[in-house]
Amino acid sequence: MVKKGLRIESRLAQIGSVEEPVTGAVNFPIYQATAFRHPQLGKSTGFDYSRTKNPTRKVLEDAAAELESGDAGFACSSGMAALQTVFALFGQGDHLIVSLDLYGGTYRLLERILSRFGVSASYVDTNDLEALESTRRPNTKAVFIETPTNPLMMITDIRAVCKWASEHQLLTIVDNTLMTPLFQRPIELGADIVVHSATKYLGGHNDVLAGLIVTKGKELSEELFFLHNSIGSVLSPTDSYQLMRGMKTLALRMERHESNAIRIAEFLTTHVAVAEVFHPYLKDHPGRVIQEEQCSGNTGIFSFKVKDARYVEPILRHIKLIAFAESLGGVESLMTYPAVQTHADIPLEIRQAIGVDDTLLRFSVGIEHIEDLIADLGGALDAARQEIEGGN
Repeated sequence: MVKKGLRIESRLAQIGSVEEPVTGAVNFPIYQATAFRHPQLGKSTGFDYSRTKNPTRKVLEDAAAELESGDAGFACSSGMAALQTVFALFGQGDHLIVSLDLYGGTYRLLERILSRFGVSASYVDTNDLEALESTRRPNTKAVFIETPTNPLMMITDIRAVCKWASEHQLLTIVDNTLMTPLFQRPIELGADIVVHSATKYLGGHNDVLAGLIVTKGKELSEELFFLHNSIGSVLSPTDSYQLMRGMKTLALRMERHESNAIRIAEFLTTHVAVAEVFHPYLKDHPGRVIQEEQCSGNTGIFSFKVKDARYVEPILRHIKLIAFAESLGGVESLMTYPAVQTHADIPLEIRQAIGVDDTLLRFSVGIEHIEDLIADLGGALDAARQEIEGGN
């Protein structure tokens, strides 16, 4: 277990380092075993079958729970597997209230999979308590929040929503992928469940697919343990080790992600080809005050709109250091076109209504030197404008 008395940066660096008592190995080993010997009839070492519990995965899960101030952690084979496991709490006739600006994969899971089992969802601005109240039904069971949202960086007051949800006996589930427990800990603000696509910032190197769930409360934790084991959406020992290795450097990486993203967002506000920048650090962002109150830092991802949709193709063609790719949170900078990639499964009219249109680009800022990133992006913007407008 990570030492609770330490600051979070030290706890991250020490994940698994004091967990192996026999050899004293600093890095916890990979237990590549599916079955474990019983000492005798009726007795167990605590490990019986790897789907239920694995020593390597357990170290990761305990660390995740401790870092998020929860009671139990569950490591899953992907972020979507984590969401599916959480959504398995609900069944026929249940209703969920969900953030309006939502990652397309989550929308797809709700609308094309869970709807088959009788679970319905309504999408609202979760920072609007009146909208939440007007959307609530007798069969509403939970509120699902992304904050900041992906890709428009809308901010929700987690504490206020959790208070409202608790008053109506609703669960609050928060996707904390973009902030990580380094900068935001929703359970400390009243949330019941936190989920991560650990593929992103927690892993941090675009080399491991994983998801994490953290729960608060004995009964809820026991139910998630049952679902996790029964569904079998578990993370392999090797991937658990890889994820722990990535998490050890999370604090250092997030510091650079944050500072680079802020510098680039400020640069883009001054560029003639850019119409709007969505980053909660910027003074004109409507969620800036809430973000500062509930977080200790900012993520490394943000979005911006160009003034003409015709700029998009040449921008993506001219970037060199920055990769045109569909993920986020790794040390390498990636640019994504949400309308045709991450949010393609959301109907056009919904995308346009919330602002995910053909001029929007999402930028996951890596840890490269800031001047190289600005030169690459600025050059691509200038080249695109030259091609389309002739530089006028």
